Amino acid sequence: MDKDQVKGKAKVAAGSVRQKTGAMTGNQDMESKGAAEKMEGKAQGALGKANDTAHDVKDKVTKR
Repeated sequence: MDKDQVKGKAKVAAGSVRQKTGAMTGNQDMESKGAAEKMEGKAQGALGKANDTAHDVKDKVTKR
């Protein structure tokens, strides 16, 4: 698992908590920042997954 995948999952989790806390307290700023953090985490996770795939392909090609 790529480090960006791990960091992305952590950002998604933190963003979810922030978003739900903002919704429960009526703090729209906190809620929207949490949603943005979740989106950032998802993008970072996707980058990490792409890096993993690229490394796997490279390993398969170089073993030939």
